[in-house]
Amino acid sequence: MREITLSKAVNEAIAEEMRRDPSIFLMGEDVAEAGTPFKVLSGLVEEFGTERIIDTPISEPGFMGLAVGAAMTGSRPIVDLMFGDFLFLVMDQLCNQAAKTHYMSGGKLSVPLVLRTNMGATRRSAAQHSQSLHALVAHIPGLKVAMPSSAYEAKGLMKTAIRDNSPVVIFEDKLMYNDKAPVPEEEYLIPFGQAAVLREGRDITLVGTSSMVQIALTAAETLAAEGISAEVIDPRTIVPLDEETIVKSVRKTSRAMVIDEGHQSYGVSAEIASRITEKAFYYLDAPVVRMGAMDVPVPFSPALEDITVPTAEGVAAMARQLVRGEVSDVA
Repeated sequence: MREITLSKAVNEAIAEEMRRDPSIFLMGEDVAEAGTPFKVLSGLVEEFGTERIIDTPISEPGFMGLAVGAAMTGSRPIVDLMFGDFLFLVMDQLCNQAAKTHYMSGGKLSVPLVLRTNMGATRRSAAQHSQSLHALVAHIPGLKVAMPSSAYEAKGLMKTAIRDNSPVVIFEDKLMYNDKAPVPEEEYLIPFGQAAVLREGRDITLVGTSSMVQIALTAAETLAAEGISAEVIDPRTIVPLDEETIVKSVRKTSRAMVIDEGHQSYGVSAEIASRITEKAFYYLDAPVVRMGAMDVPVPFSPALEDITVPTAEGVAAMARQLVRGEVSDVA
């Protein structure tokens, strides 16, 4: 099987869907000739033209509102939000309009819209361009939230998102755009709400989201060399969340860690850890531990930025404590 980058996988998914369905168009800042600052969309304007790959003014609330209206009236827009931090600018259009229209119309209207954006620190982009804000939109009923962890997931989840009749927010980790993974040339879709067990284990379950899946896999390799068997799960979507697969794993291993790059307080790691505790409490041999980003603005200083997010070494160290029963050291 060929290996392609996550960037290429996203580009392929959008191009294939636009060829299939003429009602799909894409809009955002610098998406046409520039192909976005990360060059993810390069080449699309040459194939589909500026009527379907639309450069917008620097007005996120404006073009998000246009997309919601277009989705309500028969189109299937893809909105490119240059940085995930700009979610704050579109919260009314996304959370009050797109998320609630189907409910408030008694099911008569749908908003088949995809908002694709990014997340992730350690790129030296400072406090306003480095946040991981997926927990904000996961809190809103009516929105679906996908978080691909590799090129394979990025393509399959994007195609599913585009075909979904609900508004979907898909977060791509900006540091993973050049990471390669095997991706089939034939068409495939990844269903929402279906987690992937990427590594079987018996001693501890590691649940990671987005790039933290790769951190969990690296930690699992380290632990394996020490005789500790870690199971690694990628939820793929946090809304809907495949609770069944996660709980089943924890009932087998009796220990769990949840790793997420969003801020640790009131975040996705807390939600998943809570569900594990509620559904698998009597199977647990240790507290469920969550590891997220520090509750601080993302620093610009490389030395400081690098310690604000979970690392494979930190995950392995905490997992080691849990398996050895050193719970008094767990903070």
